[in-house]
Amino acid sequence: MNLFDKDIQLTDLGNSRFLGIVTDNWSVNDNPNGGYLMAMIANAMLQKSDKNNTPIVTANYLSRCVPGEVEIHVSEIVRSRQFTRFEARLLQKGEEKIRAFGTFVSETNGCGVDRYETLSPELAPSEECIQMPIMPQYTLFHNLDLRLDPGCAGWLFGKMADKSLHKGYFSFFDGRPIDLLSLFLIIDSMPPAVMVTQGMTAWVPTIELSVNIRKLPKTKRLKCSLRTRHITCGILEADGEVWDEEGNLAAISRQIAQFRKE
Repeated sequence: MNLFDKDIQLTDLGNSRFLGIVTDNWSVNDNPNGGYLMAMIANAMLQKSDKNNTPIVTANYLSRCVPGEVEIHVSEIVRSRQFTRFEARLLQKGEEKIRAFGTFVSETNGCGVDRYETLSPELAPSEECIQMPIMPQYTLFHNLDLRLDPGCAGWLFGKMADKSLHKGYFSFFDGRPIDLLSLFLIIDSMPPAVMVTQGMTAWVPTIELSVNIRKLPKTKRLKCSLRTRHITCGILEADGEVWDEEGNLAAISRQIAQFRKE
């Protein structure tokens, strides 16, 4: 079993409650990655769902979660022929840390139109990209191989750019294939796009994250982008896209986060 699969395993406690162990294998500055936590929540929802296609999950991060035991409580909101919707709460030591809503779609809900008005990000060849440095407090990048396009990697060396845009290649170091649950992790694993213009001092904790899985990718390596266009009153948005190397859109996201330059 791959490390990610071990780290999102849940024990069914009955009554739509699940026990999980948040590890420190997917952390940034000792904080578990929000997409990793969302993957655990989505895993709990899937275990209660009669549908498992193209889920939409939105999470509100209420307070900081740390490595250790968590409980996830899942409630079904409504079920129809096309959709099943859930509410989930992630609790740690009795305190609610995350409140999430998920919508799961029937596999028979056909895709009559496949139209892309934008395409996957244009990237330099992988061998010309900059591998994200592996640092002790950034365990996320001990396990995910991120290679940033040179045009957006200048902040690693103190050189800023004009647009808050990150793009690069993602894959698992251990070769794990990309599936539905790992997309929640990967789409939230790009460093904040504002670092491209503001540098490493940017403080960007997530308030809300919404992820929509579109198609399961056909390649083990993904092409990803993250774009911030507006910073106002200490709040920013970040729009993410994940594509496979055959040009299929795998997932999109919208994140709302705080911003402070320390």
